[in-house]
Amino acid sequence: MDIAYHTPLSAQQQTSLGISPAAPLAVADRVHHDDLDTLNHVNNTRYFVWFERLRIRHMRMYGIGKLNDPDSPRIVIRSGEVRFVEEIRAGTDYVVTTTCSALRTTSMTLDQAIWAEGRKRATFSCVMVLLTQDGAERMPIPQDIRQRLIADGARET
Repeated sequence: MDIAYHTPLSAQQQTSLGISPAAPLAVADRVHHDDLDTLNHVNNTRYFVWFERLRIRHMRMYGIGKLNDPDSPRIVIRSGEVRFVEEIRAGTDYVVTTTCSALRTTSMTLDQAIWAEGRKRATFSCVMVLLTQDGAERMPIPQDIRQRLIADGARET
C-alpha cells in the first residue's frame, strides 16, 4: 500500500484499496511486532485498541466528547459485538473504518471494520450513548451533529 499512515483516506483511496462502501473516516497503519501473539498473527485484543482509536477520532471529528466542556456530551459504549473474519499477519498494512449507521435521540450505532489486502478482516458494531458530563443522565445528540451524521449516511431510527 503506497499511502500515508494515520491520515484520513479519501473515498477514492478507500475504493482503490478494496473498501466498499467508503466510510466517512478511514485510517491506515501497518501491523507492528507488538501487535502479534504467539501464533504470529494479530492478537485479538489489538483489534479493540485499533477500533477504539478510530472511534475516538470519529467522535472528535463530529465534535462529540470534548473533555472539560460542560456542553459536550460524555460518550460510553452501551453494547457491542465483534466479529473476527480472517487473521492478519506481521507487516501487513491495514485500514480501520468507522461509520455511524443509525441515530436515536441519545444514542448512535457505529459500524467499524478492519480491512487488509482488500478483504474485511474484523467488524465491530456498537451502540454509543451520550450522557451529561457528570454521567447522571442521557443527553440528546446536538442537532448540528445529528445533521452532519445524517449527511454522512446515518439514518434516524
